Amino acid sequence: MTRDSETGIREPQKRRRTSRFPLPASRFPDMMDIHEKMMRRAVALARRGIGRTAPNPAVGCVIVRNEAVVGEGWHKKAGTPHAEVHALRQAGEMAGNADVYVTLEPCAHTGRTPPCAEALIEAGVARVFIGMIDPNPKVKGRGVEMLRAAGIEAVSGILEAECRLLNEPFIKHVTTGLPFVILKSAMTLDGKTATETGDSKWITSDKSRRYVHNLRAMADAVMVGVGTVMADDPQLNSRVAGGRDPLRVVVDSSLKIPMNAQVLHLSSPARTVVATISDDDDKAARVRATGAEVIRCRERAGRVDLWDLFGRLGRMGVQSVLLEGGRTLAGEALRLGLIDKFLLFYAPKLVGGEGIGLFAGSGVERMADAVRLAHIDIRRFGDDILLQGYPEAACSQV
Repeated sequence: MTRDSETGIREPQKRRRTSRFPLPASRFPDMMDIHEKMMRRAVALARRGIGRTAPNPAVGCVIVRNEAVVGEGWHKKAGTPHAEVHALRQAGEMAGNADVYVTLEPCAHTGRTPPCAEALIEAGVARVFIGMIDPNPKVKGRGVEMLRAAGIEAVSGILEAECRLLNEPFIKHVTTGLPFVILKSAMTLDGKTATETGDSKWITSDKSRRYVHNLRAMADAVMVGVGTVMADDPQLNSRVAGGRDPLRVVVDSSLKIPMNAQVLHLSSPARTVVATISDDDDKAARVRATGAEVIRCRERAGRVDLWDLFGRLGRMGVQSVLLEGGRTLAGEALRLGLIDKFLLFYAPKLVGGEGIGLFAGSGVERMADAVRLAHIDIRRFGDDILLQGYPEAACSQV
């Protein structure tokens, strides 16, 4: 749902119109309440498409006429009708002079589908309430301009923060070209991700691990270091019914991935990518023979340069990366300030001793330099706790 500036859209006929079905103030004394209520409904609809719409954003739409919802829909998959079109089809003639609530600015260009702004105009809607403007710097605001030029009232910023949360990966990718990086880890209350012997199965409960598979189904890629592959031999797939498998990325600077690793032999539409700085052409050929892709990245301090790797993934269209470890990869991503969001599971267990921690490396020298998380959200998964947060600032200058 990106908005191409070169569209060739026909100029709509201008008209001025007010709704013949205003929402009565007696029933809704605070008009913002109804706007937020309907936008929350649109947000809930949009969530159904998360993980299925890339490279498009997830969008929800609700159409209201004379106090009643007459149509609603969400974007289900790239190349298929957008949320507004689904809602308009459901509303039919009732869309005339109705109010529309949509989480993202309607598109104003012809891509794989016709422009949604034009569809709203042709349906004769009265007002369009928008959660957030399309963040694409080349095209943002054009949908609103098109609606207003047709005499339709268009208001943006309704529950904008919630609407932005729907599409964090899309927003970062369309504005920077880089994927949105989410660090996911499970640990004990004393911060251990494994015992001193390396045993980590299992720290968290079945309920927490099922949620992780949902996270994988929503991510474009899941990434681990080769140490995790050698220690745990993970499949890195999503075991969600009807879900999709993400792209599997193994960071392997020395190209030492075992040839019998499960990630090289899964029957899945999703590919496996091995990122390396090794010049071992023979090993690379054997890895490629399994169907995996080997990409050679720039070197940084004897390892794969993660800035280069994430740039390459962004150019491949990867909008989100679920970073699952291990500690060397997590520590380097933290040091470089590459992590956009933290999802940290804590189980009510204590390991003690010299168990393995979340991050490798020396870390910061002063507590004042610690990475501080903001916008904290805490959820329960049985006896486990999930802490979600965002870094206030990058932890170092690169």
